[in-house]
Amino acid sequence: MLRDLRLHLPRPGVRELTVVEERIDAWARGRLQRLRGRRARTWLVELTVFTLKQGWACLFGALLLALLLAARFWYPDGAWLARNDALTLAALGLQVGMLATRLETVREMRVVLLFHVVGTVMEVFKTDVGSWSYATEGVLRVGAVPLFSGFMYGAVGSYLVRVFRIFELRFDRYPRRWVTAVVAAAIYANFFTHHWVADARWVLVGAVVVVFGPCVMHFRVHAARLRMPLLLAFTLVASFIWLAENVATFAGAWLYPSQEAGWHPVGGAKLGSWFLLMIISVVLVTWVHPPQRPDAPATPGDATGGH
Repeated sequence: MLRDLRLHLPRPGVRELTVVEERIDAWARGRLQRLRGRRARTWLVELTVFTLKQGWACLFGALLLALLLAARFWYPDGAWLARNDALTLAALGLQVGMLATRLETVREMRVVLLFHVVGTVMEVFKTDVGSWSYATEGVLRVGAVPLFSGFMYGAVGSYLVRVFRIFELRFDRYPRRWVTAVVAAAIYANFFTHHWVADARWVLVGAVVVVFGPCVMHFRVHAARLRMPLLLAFTLVASFIWLAENVATFAGAWLYPSQEAGWHPVGGAKLGSWFLLMIISVVLVTWVHPPQRPDAPATPGDATGGH
């Protein structure tokens, strides 16, 4: 899993940091300066930084889940503003607030908007064919899809684009981006076409393994640079999205047909769908943050380099 437990000095001035990220790095830098030679405690600091930065990268998604749960348990029935419309306005307020307070960068926001569009198009189709459904209330919607659903896809995009930057992701043997784009396009198309022709998802999973299998992801926590197989990273993130999906359906954000008679956990088979959606998500992000090799010099915003 994790290899190359070497310590490297951070490279200042090459990343666009938000206020919170600057404070996390400042705290870690101070602790590590006092712990020179104490390897066990040094790694405890690195683990703490890793946890804090992962939580920070998930901030928008976590706040959105909190909104969904709050609306489920505390939003009054019969309120003049429909619950779905209130969720849309609250999610929009979260997004504006994160930009205004520098908790999210404008560059990240562009990726989030792209995820909104891609996700909403699929939502409109999937609700039309009955794959899942939303409560029929409110006016802020496209067809049967309330606009807050786009923010849920945006939360995935927000997380991915932030970990690219926060952890300075680098890649050994990353496939050519045009190849990844072809695979991602085929996956996206299959989400639509499998309703009429044979479902090719397992063929696509095999294609993902072939294309991304050789790739190793390198990431920097604070002073430590670690690595893991990229497919493992995809699987871990997909698993967390699946857990978040269970929270969201419990909160009544949407329901699958089997949950309409009573909520139950989303089946593990959905992990495959989220794994494939991860590929689309990563490919979208890499068109904004081109993948760089581990020995490539870091550049502001990762605007150059790649394959």
